[in-house]
Amino acid sequence: MFKYELLIYWSEEDKLFIVEVPELSGCMADGATYEEALNNAQIIISEWIETAKSTGRSIPAPKGKLTYA
Repeated sequence: MFKYELLIYWSEEDKLFIVEVPELSGCMADGATYEEALNNAQIIISEWIETAKSTGRSIPAPKGKLTYA
């Protein structure tokens, strides 16, 4: 499991849970359940990192908690 901060919220418009990964530009996932969205986010993070490696982009280190509620 990756250690990036995840922002998970319900989208009434989409009727899905949305997951944003603020430290990885454009990295988002969704799912019909909270668990599915979280699982999909782990897959998308892995794919984001593999794409960054293959294109020579830098991969930011996880910083921990970035936002405060």
